[in-house]
Amino acid sequence: QVQLVESGGGVVQAGGSLRLSCAASGSTFSRYALGWFRQAPGKEREFVARINRDGSITAAADFAEGRFTISRDNAKKTVYLHMSSLKPEDTAVYYCAAALIGSDFQYWGQGTQVTVSS
Repeated sequence: QVQLVESGGGVVQAGGSLRLSCAASGSTFSRYALGWFRQAPGKEREFVARINRDGSITAAADFAEGRFTISRDNAKKTVYLHMSSLKPEDTAVYYCAAALIGSDFQYWGQGTQVTVSS
């Protein structure tokens, strides 16, 4: 089992940047694919980006392409989400999640709030 703790959220002006971090503890970090999701008030949680176990393959939602970058450092047991050109509609609670091969994302952090002001 893996425990996940997000950090790096905050308030930023539209057009600005933020880097979210998610630190893991517990089970072997490199066994897990990792992802970022977000949930805005009154909306369902949605996929943002994911990265495979060794960091060689990533995928992102359409809204994130070209603006958000997911990366990981297995030595530090941390996954990152670098967000740029932020928009007010990016305001949400951002969650990181972990998945073993063949499984859905089953381990979740507590989330970090990102607020983008216009």
